[in-house]
Formats: sequence, structure tokens, C-alpha cells
Amino acid sequence: MAPEATQEVIVDLKLSREPKATTAIKANVAALQGSFTSGKGNEVYDVQTALDDIPLVHDALQLFLESKMVESEDLINNKDPVKERLYCATGYGLIQAIKAVISFEDEDLAAAIAIVKHGNTVAGQHRKRSSFASKLTSLVTAPSVSFVKSMTVIERHAELTFAETVFEKAALGIVYSGDWLAFIKEALNMRTCVQIYRLLARYMDTMDAESVEAGTGPHHPDIDNDFRSGVLLGMGVTHILLSLLPTRISTVMELFGYKGDRKEGLKLLAKAGGWSNDLSNPDPEINEKDEGIRRPICDMTLLVFHLVLSSFTIDGVDIMFANKILQWNLKRFPSGVFFLFGEGRIRLRRSQPRRAIESYTRAMEAQAQYANLYHISWWEIAGATLALWDINQSLEYWRKLKADATWSKACYTYGVAVCLLEIGGKENEAEADALMQAVPGFMQRIAGKSIPIEKFVARKARKYQKQNRRLALPGLEFAYTFLAIAHAPRTVITERMLPLVNEHLSKVEEAKPETYGANVGEYWDDLCLCRFLKGVCLRYIAYPDPDAELDTDEAPPMPQEEAAAVSEKELRQVIADGVHIALDHHLVYHAHYELGRLLACKGEEREARNHLDLVYSGKSLEVSSFNRKGKYSMENALILRTHAALTALDQGRRL
Repeated sequence: MAPEATQEVIVDLKLSREPKATTAIKANVAALQGSFTSGKGNEVYDVQTALDDIPLVHDALQLFLESKMVESEDLINNKDPVKERLYCATGYGLIQAIKAVISFEDEDLAAAIAIVKHGNTVAGQHRKRSSFASKLTSLVTAPSVSFVKSMTVIERHAELTFAETVFEKAALGIVYSGDWLAFIKEALNMRTCVQIYRLLARYMDTMDAESVEAGTGPHHPDIDNDFRSGVLLGMGVTHILLSLLPTRISTVMELFGYKGDRKEGLKLLAKAGGWSNDLSNPDPEINEKDEGIRRPICDMTLLVFHLVLSSFTIDGVDIMFANKILQWNLKRFPSGVFFLFGEGRIRLRRSQPRRAIESYTRAMEAQAQYANLYHISWWEIAGATLALWDINQSLEYWRKLKADATWSKACYTYGVAVCLLEIGGKENEAEADALMQAVPGFMQRIAGKSIPIEKFVARKARKYQKQNRRLALPGLEFAYTFLAIAHAPRTVITERMLPLVNEHLSKVEEAKPETYGANVGEYWDDLCLCRFLKGVCLRYIAYPDPDAELDTDEAPPMPQEEAAAVSEKELRQVIADGVHIALDHHLVYHAHYELGRLLACKGEEREARNHLDLVYSGKSLEVSSFNRKGKYSMENALILRTHAALTALDQGRRL
């Protein structure tokens, strides 16, 4: 490695924020820096052998996916201690990026950025050098396919890994920065990576077209599967990310030629593994032996879209297809923690929270090397136990998260507090009181913006203080926010959740607005919340979630028509009483959303669309919104879900 490149990496390690403590990732940075300064290494690196490392990095990725994370890192470290080899440096950077996102610690993110930057430098050193004339030309026109054709195979792989490291650095930078200016800077870096991916995709399409014309097959023999899977991954992710942008932003992006085609993105990711939509055939066309190195990452990206992002979107989501990919990978990686997470997600989507907890527990048992991976299981189990309305067990996992995890201290603290309030008792209430006071102070910002769920829990915590340390049905409202009611078995809704709502609703209805609580409007806030939660519970009794797998022997707890009628009545009453709401303005918008979905289930599509359109329009729906400051709670998330519901109506899908 050139001395100036080594110096650049060492300078990059001197980051603006002072790390709070030495972590595993920071130790890796220290070891890496020590290797630069000592010059140690196992062998002299010849750039012409750069691609010889792909099998080793592929093996390292397999170990990582088998939950053998330390062995995965050791394999790369032993081969390339100084991280000067193209695939060793960039592959190692990817592992550190994943670890940093999981931990969410500032020092881990900063250290991972430094390692990824180093990988980017190494990739840059392997890229084709442009002449001065071509650099001037590129300021006016984009590079052509002929430029890629003039590259060596190694230079094309370097171009691909350069784009990948730019993407990783930008993504980590957006999470780490916390300010809007840094977000703009990293967004511009994303533009560079998109341009490279597009160029490489045009090259690949051109070469494949030439191969077809020459009669040598649909895939050009000069393009290896490792390169092909990387281009498919980059283009697939790019299309999906652009398609997920809010309409206001995507409209501006399209003016600059950046338009996301979600279906095309999903198609490209599936192509890397040879997946078809034929559910009767469980196996892909491309086996483990012939796959490209990035194929497992393409599979994981598909699972993230179908099982995680599906909470906010529906266009392109196919749970059965996701299950096909998941089952094949579970056979391949039976102890793979990431695929066990996917199994838990599918089971939760199918309203099987107990089975989901089994999967998350197996994920914890699968590895003990990355403690931060436990936090994902704890988070999911905390939500799944709310779906079972097992408050004591949910409290246990919120406590674990509060003690050890760092993603959202505000959310974890609020989770502990509301569980304590639901359980009751003087000691629990005293602890909950102290926790509620602390919640607002734990809020954080990403790209200069507050996190919506943290804003929500901070508002509820302040409301708790304002109402003399009292909230109505805080645990069940929290469960709704986490979609736990949607994924709860109907017996749990009928026997545990609904009686709790009815009991509290009766108390509110027996009181008088002018004497209820300590503040004006408190009565109407609680009344509307109780009616809203009752309407939601009855909606899922009448019409369970479309992905729910119901027991064929299970008798409906009450007639569908009766449950739907009472649900509709309660939701309409929330909308009618919205003018009186003092603080919980979001209830009116969520009531329109839930009523629209209920009416769609009943076949009343026209009125259903009217209610959903009202929410999606962004107009004020509280009749009198002068008391509301800024956005209502969880507005962006509700807009996304409303758009998904409207898309489902257009496609004739169940809601």
C-alpha cells in the first residue's frame, strides 16, 4: 500500500467525536492502524491476483451467516492483516458496517466508517485510471459502456466494490451524523454510487445482448457470477430505495433522472439467486456451487423488504415468496441468526406470536459472539409478548433492552414504564413515575430529525406528568403502535385485551367531562382512545390480518357481522368526537385509517377509499386543530401505511 494511502487512513481514524469506551469494532481499528505502522503482513500482495481472494471471502461470508462471526473475521484477518487486498478490505468493511448498525453505538459507527473508508481507498487504488481528457468529458457526459469494456476484469470488480463502499459509508454517515447538512453530503455520495451501478448494469446488459446475438447463451461468458450478483444487488437496492422515497422527494429526484422501479428492483434481486414465483418449486435455479458471492446478501435484502418494510408498504410484498426464500436458506444455514430472525418475523405476520418467540429464542441460542444481536431478539420478543398480552414477560425484555441496548433508550424506558403501570401497585407506579420523567431526555436525532416513535413516547410521557401521573390504557396503545394487536390471536384479543378496554371505557363513560381528570379535554382524550382501541380489537376479531393463519378448529369468538358493526360504530364516534380532543390528535387520523380498512374488508370500497384519501391528503381532520403544534404523532408512518392500503385497494388485495 502506498505511504500516502496509509497516512490517509490513519488520519481518517481521528474522528470528530471522542469515543466513550473501547469496543470490539474500535479494537479492530486499532489493530488495523497498528498493522499499517508496523508493516506486518503474511505475504507480498500482487494486484493481479486480487480476484483470487473471492473464494476465501465467500467462505468468510458463509461463516458469518452460520453465526460464526468471530471465525469469519479471523479468516479475513489471517489472510490480510493490513487490509490491502481488494476483497479482503471491502469484505471486512461490510462485516464491520453490519456490526455497527446492530450496536448503534457512536464509537462503533465512527470506527466502522473509518474501516469502510479504508476499503473505499483500497478499491480506488484498483480502479482504472482515467486520462485528463476523459475526466473533462465526464463533467459533461456520463462514462460510456466502452469505458467499462476497456477495463480489466480486476478493474471492473474494483469499480463495483468502490460503489459498494461508497454506499456503505454514506448509509453509516447518515445514521452517525445526526445533522441535516451531513445528510445532504452523504446523499450526494449516494448519487456517485448510483451512477456507477447504472453504468455497470448497462455494460452487463450490452455484453449479454452481444452473447445472445452470437449464439453463446443469455449470459456473456466474460462476466463472472460474482460480478453479476454484485451489479444485481446494487441495482436492486437502488430501485427499491428510490421507490420508498416520499412522493415530494421522489418527484424532485425524477427531475435529475433518478426513478425507482420497485418491481424491477425485486426482480433483479431475485435474479441473483435464480428465484421464480412458482411456489410449487421450492428450489432456486442457481445452487450454492454456482452462486455469486453477493447472492446471500440479495436473498437477505429480499427478506428485509418482504418481512420488515412490509409494515409500511404493500406494493410488491409477497409473504409466500419470502417464505420460499427463507426455508431454503434455513436448510442451508440452520443456525443462521439472521434467517432465524426472518422465521420469527413470518410467524409473527401469521399471528403466531408464541412460535415467533421460539424462533427468536433459537436465534439467541445460535451465537454468543455478538451480544448486540440479542437486542434484536429482545425487541421482537417484547413486541410478541404484547401480542399475547403477557405484560410480565414483556416487561422483562423491555428491562433488558433498557439496560443494554442503545438503539432507542426513550422507547425502551417507556416500554418498561407502561408495563409497570399495567401491572399496577405502589412500587411499580413509583418506578414508572421516575422512568416517565426520564423518557424525553433520551430522545435522539438522525439526519437532523427526531425519530417518530421517540417523539410519540416523549409526548405520552409528558402527558403522563401533566395528568398527575396517569395514562389511559398505555400498554395497549403501545401494543397498537407496534402492530401487536394486528398480530394477536383472536382468543387473546377477546379474552384479555377487549375486557380491559371495556372496563376502562365504562369508567370514563360514567364520569362527567367537566369533573374528569385534572385538565380540560382529558375526558375526551381518554374516551376517544378507549373507543378507538375497542374498534381496533373488534376489527381484528371480525377480519383477522390477511396473513394470519387461523386454526381451522377455532370457532369465531363472536359473529363477524356483530364485531364489524360495533367496530365501525366506535371508530365513527372517535371521528365525531375529534373536535373535543386536547392532545391525542393522532387518534382522529388513525380512526379514519382503521375505518377505511374495515369498510374495505366489508366490501364498501368507495367509502373506504374516501376515508383513506382524507388521511393521505395531509389535511387537518380534527375539525378544530388550533391546539395542535406541528405534525400529529406517528404522522409519517401513518401516511406510508395509508398509501399501502390505497395500493392494496387498487390491486384488489385484502386489508
